[in-house]
Amino acid sequence: MHHYLYLLLGLFLFSCQSPEPQYNILSTDIDNFWLAYEAVQEEEDSLKRIQLVDSLYISKGTEGLSMIMEARNYTAAEYADMMIRYPAFFTSIRPNTQEVKELSQALGEGIQRLENLYSPLRPANIYFTMGCMRTNGTVRDSSILIGSELALMNDKVDISEFDDQTQEWLNGYIATEPLNNLVLLNVHEYVHTQQQEMSDDLLYIVLYEGVAEFLSVLAMEQPSSSPAIEYGKANPAVRDKFEEEMFYNRIYEWLWSNAPNEFNTRDLGYYIGYEIAERYYTNAKDKKVAIHELINLDYSKTEEVDALINSTGFFSREIAELRNEDKMKRPKVADISIVNGSEEVDPSNGELRVQFSEKMNGYNTGLNYSVLGEEFFPNIESHVWSADSMSWTVKMQLEADKHYQFWITENFRTSEDIPLMPYLVDFKTQIQ
Repeated sequence: MHHYLYLLLGLFLFSCQSPEPQYNILSTDIDNFWLAYEAVQEEEDSLKRIQLVDSLYISKGTEGLSMIMEARNYTAAEYADMMIRYPAFFTSIRPNTQEVKELSQALGEGIQRLENLYSPLRPANIYFTMGCMRTNGTVRDSSILIGSELALMNDKVDISEFDDQTQEWLNGYIATEPLNNLVLLNVHEYVHTQQQEMSDDLLYIVLYEGVAEFLSVLAMEQPSSSPAIEYGKANPAVRDKFEEEMFYNRIYEWLWSNAPNEFNTRDLGYYIGYEIAERYYTNAKDKKVAIHELINLDYSKTEEVDALINSTGFFSREIAELRNEDKMKRPKVADISIVNGSEEVDPSNGELRVQFSEKMNGYNTGLNYSVLGEEFFPNIESHVWSADSMSWTVKMQLEADKHYQFWITENFRTSEDIPLMPYLVDFKTQIQ
């Protein structure tokens, strides 16, 4: 009987324990970074500085550091160079990076708020790393990778050592109060760990980002820190411009960069996606179901994604109609001098002449790998435009008995900046 009571008591205590946390915060990379930083300041030899960064920071790094370095192409040499070039910046950002452990509770509360909206929330690791100024946060699989040198900025950080263009960008970024909005950023990135794989289509990418931004705002019950959201809502011309370009592969003109635009506001793609997500949620009778649908949207199923977007009434016409209009207005490859699909191309004659359906601007060009990859891409020797910019000829060095496949890309543009419809070139050379 006593054993039975002890068993019941044990089961009761176990059932009353708090559930496992949905996150794991790892900040050892920050500690290792400052050890490396101090060592680099004492070393005059540039090669030894790189070795110190590698041994004290990179080699001791978390899996998250490896992932963010790969995602943003950071190198030991770049870290060492930045440590020497920007001492005032690093001295001023250091106190902020030491607050991460104290911020853990706030981060946990933010994630709990997200779980209140979306109960099937899956666990994720949050890695606080130090990067080279190319991301404040990104995601790989179920890991959130924070670039603390950006994510933890505030107006006390000294940016005077950077060039004028970088200072202009950082001043605008600091005005969004990154440190104060750190929890919002983490919740945004946490949503990404729950979503389906992102597409390479601009329209779907902005929706992917907009869903994360809207749900983080909904969970935290505070406005977005991105100026693009407020600006887009106040300026309908943003939607009209996006409609013109939504099928162009101009991702960095709408997201993740300081590329100039007529609105003088960066990342306006976030607004487009945010507005679609917000409208879908607002129109839904069952808000829980709407959140589940937004998070689990499969971007490989174009009909389903387009249907969701159409249901919001955000664009002036349905996506299929807009796609058809886009195809009609875009210049096209009218002809190429090598017969597409041929298996008997003479490898000694590697000249490809591309004829366009209309006059191009005469300077933008672009060839790219197909899904088959680099192995199927020709060695390019030279290229030249015709006098009327109606054709473009590229000289290729071809091998015998080889399959070639590559894209003539939309980087070719008219003088009105309308991009070419991409065209796949596919042929095989003769056996010799």
